[in-house]
Amino acid sequence: MFEIISDHQFWVGLGQIILINIVLSGDNAVVIALAARSLPPRQQKLAVLWGAGAAVVMRIILTVVAVELLRYPYLKIVGALLLVWIAIKLLMPEDGGEGDVESIANLWAAIKTILIADLVMSLDNVIAVAAAAKGSLLLLILGLAISIPLVIFGATLLMKVMDRWPIIITIGAGLLGWVAGEMIVTDPLIKDWVDASAAYLHWLAPATGVAFVVLLGKWLAARAEAAQPEVVDLAVEPGEEKSQH
Repeated sequence: MFEIISDHQFWVGLGQIILINIVLSGDNAVVIALAARSLPPRQQKLAVLWGAGAAVVMRIILTVVAVELLRYPYLKIVGALLLVWIAIKLLMPEDGGEGDVESIANLWAAIKTILIADLVMSLDNVIAVAAAAKGSLLLLILGLAISIPLVIFGATLLMKVMDRWPIIITIGAGLLGWVAGEMIVTDPLIKDWVDASAAYLHWLAPATGVAFVVLLGKWLAARAEAAQPEVVDLAVEPGEEKSQH
């Protein structure tokens, strides 16, 4: 153990993994904040903690197989479509359900959303982490574990910002659309063709992803709000209601 601690290369690799996660975890923090924003304050903390922790564990497992997985065509395309679905879902109005059962269901739904989105977005990120770890599982686990507080802090800060400026929610969903567009054009099925003959798709596809997510998400959200039953004001006297006609 002492030999590891005194190894200069170990600390260099650890620093690289932490730096990579700081740079690449911005979109993950956005997903966590979006998914947990509608929960009660206490459950927000639980969703952030459990969501970030479980996502890191999943990312460790994924790193072991990611290099092989990304060689298969269609995987990124499927992941991108899943990410678009998640982004649109996050723009939809939340149900105003109350009670412990509903609250617990919402908590697990938020954690599930965090895990699925992190899985999709981590396909590229884990390759950089795996390269920095140079085959050391200990280095990989330590680097990702140290990164958990950074993701939690970022998500907690974003939730406070979203409460004050709701436009951040739309920007966050748009970011997921951008990531989805990037994933599609880097899928092995079309990557070589895009690089050789349609390099403009590297910016057009992400931009299209943003527009698609925001426009469709806002339209569906407006429809959902319009479909909600109107609340009848019981304080209105029958005589007043008749006099209005």
